[in-house]
Amino acid sequence: MSVPVDLGREAAQEAAREELAKQVYREAGPGLVERAVRWLYGRLADALDEVAAVSPGGYVGVVVVLLLLVAAAVAIRLRVGPMGRRAALDESLFVGRERSADEHRAAADSHARAGEWAEALRERLRAVVRSLEERAVLEPRPGRTADEAAAQAGAALPSCAAELAAAARLFDDVWYGGRPAGPEADASLRELDRTVRAARMTGVAQ
Repeated sequence: MSVPVDLGREAAQEAAREELAKQVYREAGPGLVERAVRWLYGRLADALDEVAAVSPGGYVGVVVVLLLLVAAAVAIRLRVGPMGRRAALDESLFVGRERSADEHRAAADSHARAGEWAEALRERLRAVVRSLEERAVLEPRPGRTADEAAAQAGAALPSCAAELAAAARLFDDVWYGGRPAGPEADASLRELDRTVRAARMTGVAQ
């Protein structure tokens, strides 16, 4: 393009627009992705500026809040994730004052009448374990978990080992895995209680 040496202001602007409109300049400009990234970066920077303007401590306050949010997310993950589940499975089956097997059965019946199936399931499993302790099939041991009780009772009562293990898994799934309980779960634990009470010890619990 030939540009006169002596140009007026408007003529110079027009010449510049024509020159920049050429294909070579369009191709040399930023691409669509780059422009999108620049736009997002600008919006993020604006948002951080706005938050920092109202946050105590400015940008330092924003960083502290972000770190607290990350820590909270990690804590929730540990609580409900595999580590949290493992900690829950280690909780004792029995809490509070010691009750007899019959007391646990009565509590289970009460929960079942109220439609509180998870609570009924827990009390029936407690009744099964307490009954085994009262019969000296299991040694009374504070802090025993459902899985430990099932394994130890199954060693002493091999004919009931599979049912005991299934009951412990059901208990874990309902209380620590969020599985809904229902009358069928209560019925299965009722049957387990009857089966275990009728079984004869053929081994020694550890």
